[in-house]
Amino acid sequence: MVYGYCRVSTQMQARDGNSLEAQEKALKENGAEEIYSDAFTGTKAHRPELDRLLNKLQTGDKLVITKLDRIARSASQGAELVQTLLDKGITVHVLNMGLLDNTPTGKLIRNIMLAFAEFERDMIVERTQEGKAIAKRQPDFKEGRPRLYGRKQIQHALGLLQDHSYRQVTELTGISKSTLIRAKNKDVQDA
Repeated sequence: MVYGYCRVSTQMQARDGNSLEAQEKALKENGAEEIYSDAFTGTKAHRPELDRLLNKLQTGDKLVITKLDRIARSASQGAELVQTLLDKGITVHVLNMGLLDNTPTGKLIRNIMLAFAEFERDMIVERTQEGKAIAKRQPDFKEGRPRLYGRKQIQHALGLLQDHSYRQVTELTGISKSTLIRAKNKDVQDA
């Protein structure tokens, strides 16, 4: 059986040509019959769909991924995962590299590419921290994402909850259930 795995960690990747849809299309074009997708950071060893896929793979299966950094962002984690797959008799095909193997040259290339993926991830973290440090110096800096809804909108939605279900209020206002629950809990705490 030929399986595919794709992953994104940010919405930016969708705009940079790394969207799940673009990856899934490439995997299907290369024979993937069943595809598992995660919207999860690659720095985590355990990702829900990857874990499901790894439990399903058997000797003789083939795993197709678009790029090596889709499966791991740490050189050690990626090398261990690929080695485990190869040792189980699972073929690993990285579309922008080719088939991975256990030859000395194959291991070298794999480890170099994984090291570059880890380096890229470290550089992203460094740039993010630098940008945040610069932003914190601004007098109008606020930590976290900007609020989508004003206090009046939230209060109106909470008022609607007295006579409507969360689903109904969400449909009426566009405010998510989790936002409504947080706001309701905050009101209870503040009272």
